[in-house]
Amino acid sequence: MSRRLFVNLPATVLMLLVMVGAAWLSYRQAEQAGMQELHSTGVHRLDLYAASLEREINKFALLPAALALEAQVQNLLRAPSDDQHLQAVCRHLQQLNSRAGTLSIYLMNASGRVLAASNWDAPDSFMGEQLPFRPYFRDALAQGSGRFFGIGTTRGEPGYYLASAVMEGRRALGVVVVKLSLEQLERSWATVETPVLVSDDNAVVILSSVPAWKFRALRPLDDAARQALDRNLQYNRRVVRPLGLAELGPQGQDARLVRLPQTGTAEPSVYPVAGRFLAQSRPLAGTTWTLTVLSHLEQVQDTALSRAALGLVAAAMVCMLAWVVHERRGNLTIRLAARQTLQRALDALERTVAERTADLSAANQRLQAEVADRIHAEQTLRAAQDELVQSGKLAVIGQMAAGVAHELNQPLAAVRTLSTNAARFLELGDLSTAQGNLQRIAALVDRMGHITGQLRGFARKSSGQIQAVPMAQVVDNALALLELRLRHGGTVLQRSDESPSPEALCDANRLEQVLVNLIGNALDAVAVQPQRRIHISCSSTAQRVRVSVHDSGPGLPEHVRSRLFEPFFTTKAPEQGLGLGLAISAGIVRDCGGSLSGANHALGGAVFTVDLPRAPDPEGGVKP
Repeated sequence: MSRRLFVNLPATVLMLLVMVGAAWLSYRQAEQAGMQELHSTGVHRLDLYAASLEREINKFALLPAALALEAQVQNLLRAPSDDQHLQAVCRHLQQLNSRAGTLSIYLMNASGRVLAASNWDAPDSFMGEQLPFRPYFRDALAQGSGRFFGIGTTRGEPGYYLASAVMEGRRALGVVVVKLSLEQLERSWATVETPVLVSDDNAVVILSSVPAWKFRALRPLDDAARQALDRNLQYNRRVVRPLGLAELGPQGQDARLVRLPQTGTAEPSVYPVAGRFLAQSRPLAGTTWTLTVLSHLEQVQDTALSRAALGLVAAAMVCMLAWVVHERRGNLTIRLAARQTLQRALDALERTVAERTADLSAANQRLQAEVADRIHAEQTLRAAQDELVQSGKLAVIGQMAAGVAHELNQPLAAVRTLSTNAARFLELGDLSTAQGNLQRIAALVDRMGHITGQLRGFARKSSGQIQAVPMAQVVDNALALLELRLRHGGTVLQRSDESPSPEALCDANRLEQVLVNLIGNALDAVAVQPQRRIHISCSSTAQRVRVSVHDSGPGLPEHVRSRLFEPFFTTKAPEQGLGLGLAISAGIVRDCGGSLSGANHALGGAVFTVDLPRAPDPEGGVKP
């Protein structure tokens, strides 16, 4: 079933679908987890901000009621024309305002006229102001107390008003008002990790950690709301513009996704003030206000994208492993089929020989004719056997795995032969010869271990660490991996290295991958040339190190040279590559701070150059 699936669908499409699916699932899971964590953090911040706001207001909550109980305040309301008594009350309010740290304290009679104020001696004093339209005044007369946030009509200062009625029996003589400034609380909010704002019953921002958001509407104001604001002068006729907050959809209980536009006049902030946010709101007890915390989704998106990338890489590794297993199973199946075919041919040969032998023993009188027939049959059988053996060789060679399997084939054959001979010498009692064979076997095993160790080191996951690397060592490691192709292809290798070898800043393991790819491409280019030569040179300047791979191939045509580093562009057959080698190599070199270029050499053939930054010496200069 698995083999049929691989046959019917292109393997690349399958792997891409699996990798995209894994990346999408990883992204969704990381996004959901990040949103849950962001939601929990936002609830905690709501608790902290609500407690800080309530604590700031409650510090002065009893001050108006306490002033309303003072005898001199009540006496002034009964006899407002007593100037000496009026000045005493004004000085008392002035001292209390200074010690309490409030914006202002003033006393109003039952008709809404200010009789005494803490700023009685200031040019912009409240004395004589008529404020019966203020909601806090009306609420205090009707309910005994009132609270209100607005902008002052005299000084234009925003503040929070606490009002308490001065009662004589059941009759209200007047109202004591304390105006608080919440700017210090706003300044403390400006240092937190996310934006926070408080909106009133009109959905107008009255407090915010972002100054540009104050007195902006979270939603459009209708005509009735605008007329009410004009009557009570809550914002002192200030034009209330929309903040531009757009809701994208709900996100659980008391939370929603919103978007804020980027404004060109925004002041610098320690946190983002535009983009997509998780908005969590909560009504404040005892007020008509709503506290809202905005948590930016940038970190959640970054984390989700990182998890998606990891999922994509993991899925790619699994797909490659499945592809390797599939190819190996296919090769084993072909080998077994070839072996069975050869065995059937050998069985048929043995039956033919047995039949010929029986015929010879039964017919002595036709000895001469039978001998001639037998000689002819043996010649025919020998030719058939040679053809079968040659076919078996071609089948095995055609299906033999490249790379490691081919490199280890000869040492394995030698180990088998030497082990058989050692057993024979042990039977004959020739211990010295047997010991020599065992020593040669051990050397071959060490050689195979060295080969697999090279490939394992080449295939291991890169650490990603940029460090000083001798270029000669990297070139040696790459050539060791391609030793078999160089030796069997009859390619002449020339090297030009500086002494001592210059050191470059790079990741050694990944740079080996680049050189293996470049040298492998050079071997492919000279494979059909009468003269097969590859020249590898290493040179350096004060700041750079360059490694060039020059081959004696046909060179790079113009249409190929302009698309060398495009992904999936290749001049090879489809089964020989996907066209990703040079694109990936260019990315590796670029990550190390260098560049990879390809061109035609003046002496013929193609030349690819890796240019990397040179490693500084331990004393801070450049290594000579």
